Amino acid sequence: MIYKLLATVKKEALLLLRDRVGLSILFIMPMVLIFVMTLVQDSAFKTVNEKGIPVIFINNDHDSLGNQIEQGLRSNELVSVSDSIDGKPATAEMAQKAVSEGKFLLGIVIPKSATDAIRKNVGVLVNETLNNDATTIRKAAAKQDSVEITILIDPVAKKSFLLSVTSNLREFISEVKTKIMFQAFADQVSEIIPDKNNTPKDSYKKSQIITYKEVYASETEDKIVPNAVQHNVPAWTIFAMFFIAIPLSGSIIKEKNEGSVFRLHTMPTPYLLLVNGKIIVYVLVCQIQFLLMLSVGQLFLPMLGLPALVLGNSMLGISVLTLATAFAATGYGVMVGTLASTEHQAAIMGSLSIILLSALGGIWVPSYVMPEVMRNITAWSPLNWSLEGFYKLFLRGGHITDIIPEALKLTGFFIITMAVTSIANRKKRNV
Repeated sequence: MIYKLLATVKKEALLLLRDRVGLSILFIMPMVLIFVMTLVQDSAFKTVNEKGIPVIFINNDHDSLGNQIEQGLRSNELVSVSDSIDGKPATAEMAQKAVSEGKFLLGIVIPKSATDAIRKNVGVLVNETLNNDATTIRKAAAKQDSVEITILIDPVAKKSFLLSVTSNLREFISEVKTKIMFQAFADQVSEIIPDKNNTPKDSYKKSQIITYKEVYASETEDKIVPNAVQHNVPAWTIFAMFFIAIPLSGSIIKEKNEGSVFRLHTMPTPYLLLVNGKIIVYVLVCQIQFLLMLSVGQLFLPMLGLPALVLGNSMLGISVLTLATAFAATGYGVMVGTLASTEHQAAIMGSLSIILLSALGGIWVPSYVMPEVMRNITAWSPLNWSLEGFYKLFLRGGHITDIIPEALKLTGFFIITMAVTSIANRKKRNV
């Protein structure tokens, strides 16, 4: 039994090595796809992650409000702030033109004397609170000023990004307004209290008792960002693994046409044992593909200015998931080759089904940007099972125990394809 298995492995390896063009396509095609798709989608992923979005900022206030907003925006990774255009200090007119030409997604213009207007309005509020004189209140209310901050918007700017920026602006304005209010009340109280030593000091800082703590629900914290590299390298490697269904099914059809299968059927050997030789060889090809794609993600993509692929914390988990994916892909190829009657049928059935499964599986477009209906369909694609497993390992810092469900699904898919292959072969032999 072992001798027969080794003989079939040797035969498949020799046939594959003789087809140098087909073998080179199996390795070069996914490399080209990774390079092209990663470069194309890099800016799209940056937009999805909303990091480093170009914003032009014009501070005509040059006081607390304008300075606070500028400082807050510059410290925020959400945006990349610039206050000049072509080396010249930006004006409102220049900013509007630059945004309309697509040089910036947003423009923010802080009007002159905006902080002074806030101080006057806060003064009105303090007088209303501490002074009951109706005449004084009416005079103060008549002096209230409004502050209008202009936001210039590029039509292609995402709604979520616009909401994030406006939310930050409201937060900065509220903080400045609150600081001024605290200071105004403190000044009024200091005039009432005879003992100046008991005047409230740093009252705003003392009021900031609520803090926020961000806890990432994975061991990788925020060090690994879902970018074009972290998605495309595992995605197109999985696609390449399943793509071997085409040459694998073609090999099975060729043996049928040449009469090799008929001669094999005369041997006292189960059909699946003969197929196992193909499975072993092509599983090894899948492993080599995966190692080659990892080297592309870690060594070659950084040369193009892209981030390097981060592998996570579990090499054992990666090995197990890769092996499960390889068996699922080869099992699918054997099933297609057994069901098809001609090479044309195998090529069309294999290529179209793989493209469909990859599109549904989140290979072309990440599943998390799909609508809910498509995400529910995506959960049935074996390519998505593998991709989700690699997401857990590469992005969420998962270990082998975390990808066991995906590995079991892929293994179950392999068993099902082998069962279908065996049943289909029996029916064809009986015809």
